[in-house]
Amino acid sequence: MYLIKDGLDFGAWLDAAAGSCIGAGPAPRRENQDNFLLIDGSGNAVCLSQQAPLRCRVENWPAGHVRAAVLDGMGGHGHGREAAEAAVQGLLQLPACSDVATLAAGLDALHTRLQTSFEKPPQAAARPPGTTLTLLEIAPGQAPLLYHVGDSRLYEITDDTVVPLTVDHVPATVYAMHGLLNEAQWRLRVHGEHHPQISQAFVLGNAIGDTQELDKPLQALDAGNLPPFLAHLADRRVLQVREDAVYLLASDGFWACADPLAVVARWPGLCAGKTATQALASIFDDFLAQPPYGLHSDNLTMLALRFTPQGSTV
Repeated sequence: MYLIKDGLDFGAWLDAAAGSCIGAGPAPRRENQDNFLLIDGSGNAVCLSQQAPLRCRVENWPAGHVRAAVLDGMGGHGHGREAAEAAVQGLLQLPACSDVATLAAGLDALHTRLQTSFEKPPQAAARPPGTTLTLLEIAPGQAPLLYHVGDSRLYEITDDTVVPLTVDHVPATVYAMHGLLNEAQWRLRVHGEHHPQISQAFVLGNAIGDTQELDKPLQALDAGNLPPFLAHLADRRVLQVREDAVYLLASDGFWACADPLAVVARWPGLCAGKTATQALASIFDDFLAQPPYGLHSDNLTMLALRFTPQGSTV
């Protein structure tokens, strides 16, 4: 397992840390197909390359700007780890963004470039590769920008609440968009059970349309196509952060079990009164020491961020 904080400087207004491991349970995955990226306010960056931490510098990075992302390469497809790594390398080349439109345009263009590159030998695989991407872009003194594709998640954790801030791109969400599931049914399918299917991924494309056949572009989910009970959770938006909360970006290995709600419900107690690094270590230690019942072993990756009053605009 890798728990990473040292060597990164997020200034006085943000505390952040990253952790990743191959997983837990009696039959762990053969490789870690997850990835992550942290770029600090001085352009120092850390991610995974060949499943091990890689540190580098981003030239001409704006002072105080931060980028944080979690990616989960699609293990059932060829080149899942490679797709996640390629996406991270693209994120290292993407200039810092200060508004949602610019961020979305840059990431959509990266999706298209990577999709084309993986269609050509020797990258070509029997099944197209893909990866989730849940990313926060944080300019100094401004509210974070969110860009989300797939079924990794962003959670807001306070001392007594767990609030998901993203919508999983899974068949249940597509059914809800077509009026086939109500709010209770959707929440049971997505947060109360584990289903490994995905309806959209970075590099792969989307199967959200009426035919549910794979289409190359990404489809942003927002108030224009989500049901009313999810309309406030657009994939690409400005986040209103709380100073008393920890924000967790996580891959789905943490809730791939028989009772996902019970696992996530432990997080407030594990994070209470702790720094980002301490909270992250507590969650990993708890999960690895006591793997949940019915665990479907998968890679585990999580970033923890805690904002201070200086860094919050709300």
